[in-house]
Amino acid sequence: MKRSGWSGASEYGRYLAGYNANMDVSFCVVNLNAKNHLNDCLISIPGSLDTTSYEIIITDNNSNDGSVEYIREHYPNVSVITNSRNEGYTKAINQALKCSKGDYKVILNPDSILMPNSISQILQFLRSDDSIGIVGPKVIDDSGVFQRSCRRGIARPAAVFSYFLGLSKLFPSDKKYTGYHLNHLNTDDINEVSGVSGSCMVIRNNVIDDIGYFDEQYFAYQEDSDYCLTAKNNGWKIYYYPESIVKHIGGQGGSHSVRSRAIFEWHRSYVRYFYKHFANDYPNIFNIFYLIIMIAKLIFTQITYLIKK
Repeated sequence: MKRSGWSGASEYGRYLAGYNANMDVSFCVVNLNAKNHLNDCLISIPGSLDTTSYEIIITDNNSNDGSVEYIREHYPNVSVITNSRNEGYTKAINQALKCSKGDYKVILNPDSILMPNSISQILQFLRSDDSIGIVGPKVIDDSGVFQRSCRRGIARPAAVFSYFLGLSKLFPSDKKYTGYHLNHLNTDDINEVSGVSGSCMVIRNNVIDDIGYFDEQYFAYQEDSDYCLTAKNNGWKIYYYPESIVKHIGGQGGSHSVRSRAIFEWHRSYVRYFYKHFANDYPNIFNIFYLIIMIAKLIFTQITYLIKK
């Protein structure tokens, strides 16, 4: 089941108040200047599942590349929410989620391409166990290389520093250093994990009913890890499911089009994540040290970016 497109705040409000149809799957996408990838993403959706009871909702964060006009012309059945400014990823994905009606929500980046039956496979896995709340597929890049961020452990400081310092690459089989991206696990094995990537993740609607929406204190980045950890702490299981494969181009549109802001928000998200979940487990002196390290890394990364630019 599909419905005609709409946009603008007034139509958005009327939709929220008046639309009550049931739906199997809602595909929720945040777009920012990713017009060149939207077609490949959208045409991959029908072949990714075995039901016609789905909807596609795109929140556009004030793109200036003609994305909205392109969607309206070529995909009139796609629902569009248009923001008058860049509201950030987290607020935008919540806008789409709040008006979605699917029993399952597919969070999808506009530069992701779903392989045939990839979502059907995840839905079958989800339906096999009511305690599974969130599932992420195996994500590969345009060259077929595995993207490590599609499965994650808990990003405690030791895991984060091992990731930043490259220790997880140097010692990929040692669990002491692979706590963030779980490098020690076989990429072809199904595993219960602590987080999956927002480039493509499927959420059971009951999880949203239980814990709510993404934390909008995150402008962008780490909102997926935060949401998964919150779900896990509330008794939901998170799984990496490699029998489903999704291609994610990465670095196109979105943060790539506002690079300096993206660098800032990336670092801020790690600080937010740490102080929200772990700061009480460490002495104040360590918390200050963690903040200083992240600020120093932010400054170094911004300077490096400006020099290269």
